[in-house]
Amino acid sequence: MRMELIQPFIGSLDAVLGEMMRAPANIAGLAMEEEGYRKKGLAAVVTFQGQIEGRIILDMEPQAATHVAKILAGEEAEADAAILPEAVCELANMVIGNAITQLNDRGFQFKVHPPAILSEEECGRAGQDTEATVLRFETPSGNVHLNIAMRYHNRRAREAASLPVPAGSGAPSRS
Repeated sequence: MRMELIQPFIGSLDAVLGEMMRAPANIAGLAMEEEGYRKKGLAAVVTFQGQIEGRIILDMEPQAATHVAKILAGEEAEADAAILPEAVCELANMVIGNAITQLNDRGFQFKVHPPAILSEEECGRAGQDTEATVLRFETPSGNVHLNIAMRYHNRRAREAASLPVPAGSGAPSRS
């Protein structure tokens, strides 16, 4: 996995956690996984396809998810269990949105699907056929895990560049 692809997600999560937790987050662990993913709390998955294909899992321990839900609902509001999935998906949206913007600015082209809560059944299948980088961020409210599995298809980019331009399109022909 190319570092230039995963760095925007790491930096984005670090910045978003720092803002949401109102305290710095520290990367406390890094591992490579080749088997299904075991979630640690409430997890959202975001998939993408195109020049870059793969998925990101944002997994939050319950106390960290509760803290984020409370901040999103307003400091005075109580975060009930019903809004926790929405809070985790919203945090995933923030992280992925920031990272995707950086990758788009570098010229990568791909389609991003909205975040969805990852079920236990889906966890077992996630990552079975792909190697993933898993980072653990420590926050004062609990750990947050970022599981990144993606690949860059520069073969597709080369194929698109080598396609002939139809005659009469106004572009010079490749002869």
